[in-house]
Amino acid sequence: MTTDDPCPCGSGLPFDQCCGPLLSTERLARTAEELMRSRYTAYYYGNREHLWRTWHPKTRPAEVEVNDGVRWTGLQINEIREGGPDDDTGIVDFTASYDGGRLHERSRFARRAGRWFYLGEEQAGEEAREEPGDEHAGKDGQPDR
Repeated sequence: MTTDDPCPCGSGLPFDQCCGPLLSTERLARTAEELMRSRYTAYYYGNREHLWRTWHPKTRPAEVEVNDGVRWTGLQINEIREGGPDDDTGIVDFTASYDGGRLHERSRFARRAGRWFYLGEEQAGEEAREEPGDEHAGKDGQPDR
């Protein structure tokens, strides 16, 4: 991929003006949607490091699994609730297509110390909320103490 190629997240922007700077840690996501798009792009490229780094320390697994056999083919954002630059929580409902199927998810996000994190999939009847402990996470993704 060249930096002029369209970003895999479907924003219509070139990769180097969209998810590229987030995956390279050049800058942080400004919104929950931007983080969600960057996480899709990380799955597209198999970038486990970005997925781990952007997963909230309270909810992330010890290892992030990426199925190298899955070929992601598109992302559609269905709904965004909160998750703006001045919000602390947000939900992004999306559908990600891959060869052979589609994945639909309502993802929960939280902003800590100015940085957005993926919390996990929203369960039925669950609203955007803060995780227990209300810890702030530092630049390395570890909770500040």
